[in-house]
Amino acid sequence: MDELEKQDENQFADREDVYSKPVRAGKRTYFFDVKATRRDEYYLTITESKRKTAIDGKYYFEKHKIFLYKEDFEKFSDGLKDSVNFILEHKPIEQTTDDNTKEIKSSDINFEDIGKKQD
Repeated sequence: MDELEKQDENQFADREDVYSKPVRAGKRTYFFDVKATRRDEYYLTITESKRKTAIDGKYYFEKHKIFLYKEDFEKFSDGLKDSVNFILEHKPIEQTTDDNTKEIKSSDINFEDIGKKQD
């Protein structure tokens, strides 16, 4: 990690965590963390964490982080929804059933609520 990346990460390290939602997906875990700025504005960090094995056999976690600010929620949500829908329309999810036959399922992913205020 270069010095600029360390400065950027440290700049946000002291921000208050407001809400966190981990999502485990195979070898990866995604963290959706709502944080507050010094002016009490909320923003979202999305972190992908993947467990890796070093040469010496010890485990470490490779992480990638995205900072998403509320003025970008709608555009981000639209882009994500369009991209996921494109994939599901062109390459539906195939799942193997108990009798080893393949079953194609559509997803019930709903991105309409992303960026909307929760009660």
